[in-house]
Amino acid sequence: MLRAGHVIGLAAFALLCLGVVMVQSALMSVGAGAVTVDRILLSKSAAFLAAAAIAMVVASRLPVASILDARRMGPPRWRLGSPVHPLLLLASGALLGLLLLVYVPGLGREVNGSRRWVHLPGGQQFQPSEVAKWGVLLVLAGYCAWQGAERMRSFWRLLPGLGLAGALAALVIKEDLGTGALMLAASAIILAAGGGRIWQMLILAPPAVAGIVYAILSSPYRKERILAFLDPYQNPETTGYHMIQSMVAIAHGEGWGRGLGFGLQKFGYLPEDETDFLFAIICEELGIAGASVVVALYLAILWAGLAIVRRAPHGAPKLLGIGVLATFGLQAVINLAVVTCLAPTKGIALPLLSSGGTGWVLTAASLGVLMAMDRAYPDTAPSRGLAATSPPLATAPS
Repeated sequence: MLRAGHVIGLAAFALLCLGVVMVQSALMSVGAGAVTVDRILLSKSAAFLAAAAIAMVVASRLPVASILDARRMGPPRWRLGSPVHPLLLLASGALLGLLLLVYVPGLGREVNGSRRWVHLPGGQQFQPSEVAKWGVLLVLAGYCAWQGAERMRSFWRLLPGLGLAGALAALVIKEDLGTGALMLAASAIILAAGGGRIWQMLILAPPAVAGIVYAILSSPYRKERILAFLDPYQNPETTGYHMIQSMVAIAHGEGWGRGLGFGLQKFGYLPEDETDFLFAIICEELGIAGASVVVALYLAILWAGLAIVRRAPHGAPKLLGIGVLATFGLQAVINLAVVTCLAPTKGIALPLLSSGGTGWVLTAASLGVLMAMDRAYPDTAPSRGLAATSPPLATAPS
């Protein structure tokens, strides 16, 4: 019988395979020759697909029932009234330190004016923001489950989670506004599901919004993107060029597309065609039919993931599942909105499709955790809300 975890695995693998083929198609250039099967199988994208598939399989075999058991953490060992568990504090410090690596001379790499990459031995590189994007979900899920829903209703117990999410997002927003905003949104969803009161989070919303506005106004290229979104034809050859070429690619695809490999916009017209704007190439070459298949695969993952989360036990498993689904779904929606010109241009990839190594591997691993939850919790659990309902483990006063 096909289980929800199987649906996630099959849909994710289908997206990865389509991503490899479409990335190679987007990388075609005049005089480079046709894209052959050998060329696809020996490409860097195929290697990333293999790594992502392995990560998903390994994650799907994790003993999540033991790993995500908040009671193993025990009560806080600090006797200073701190609401933060030492292990969670250590994990938070590790994520903050990881994000700061992009500013270390000799390690960080600047691409298109942003420092998002870290060099690794052997010429490889990775994005620390991708690790932080998924890592913060685990930390916040553990923190909310450790505190318990009742304690999370206290503003002073909610504040450490908000502080961590804000600090991580601020470091990411400095270089990548889209990913930072995505982290803030997913973190807020976890904290709300974990028992935090929405009105308390709204108290800190004005400073967060002010920070995002400042990040936009202090960056000329971000202001230009907002203006281009409002009217791309005001400067069609400069700031509006990207959006116009994306619309052209989508319009030329019509119902069934020009055919795989026969798109024209990838030949120097559409920038970032193999990364952030790969969906435009899919629309041009595979048409509405191909685009519909892609959207259907994303919906299948979200539907199956929701079925798994609904029967997961209250506490860290359910909260982590909610965070994974929120991050995966919101990232897909943001990218699709940008490519179809329903949102300003921002550098955020389409999950499991846009060219990338770190993103593919970590996204696949996160979906693998949902598959592991499907194996660990096969029976339907009584639904009493999304937050942990067991007594809090901490003994410090609220």
